[in-house]
Amino acid sequence: MQRIPLKMKRADLLHISEYELPVGFRVRFFEQGDEQTWAKIETAVDEFPDEAAALAHFENEFGATRDEMKRRCLFIENEHGEAIGTTTAWYGILEGETQISGRIHWVGVIPEYQGMKLSKPLLCKAMQVLAKYHDSAYLTSQTTSYQAINLYLNFGFAPYLTNQTDIEAWVLMEEVLDRKIL
Repeated sequence: MQRIPLKMKRADLLHISEYELPVGFRVRFFEQGDEQTWAKIETAVDEFPDEAAALAHFENEFGATRDEMKRRCLFIENEHGEAIGTTTAWYGILEGETQISGRIHWVGVIPEYQGMKLSKPLLCKAMQVLAKYHDSAYLTSQTTSYQAINLYLNFGFAPYLTNQTDIEAWVLMEEVLDRKIL
């Protein structure tokens, strides 16, 4: 499948669906030294070629805001206390807008734990964190992450269209997900 970037926005952060983690899992916030944990997970989900590249990206994007990461970056741990998933309830300015919004950023669950009903509770918790600080939220993704796109649609995110390529991406998503989106 063609990998086309896309953007999604949720106009408000009211009425966030609740999902509980399966037994044996828990969500926790970023702690001192979790840079390596984040890098390991994001490398495992193929966001980076290796952990060194992931750590360099972490340092560039979040290095100056480690204290804020303690309130915004979440990890799912398994029954052994091993972090196996992460996302960040971050912020930014969506292309074409002027106000800072919440941002669902860097969602990942390592492959061995995918399909275990962890993504909905992780996203739910991140949305709750965003709701403490923001009125709306956005995210960026790509068409190859169509299962995640379907999840985001179910969480009230909608396509954010700024150009013809955006429309092409969403027409493809309608076809792949077999659902009306636009």
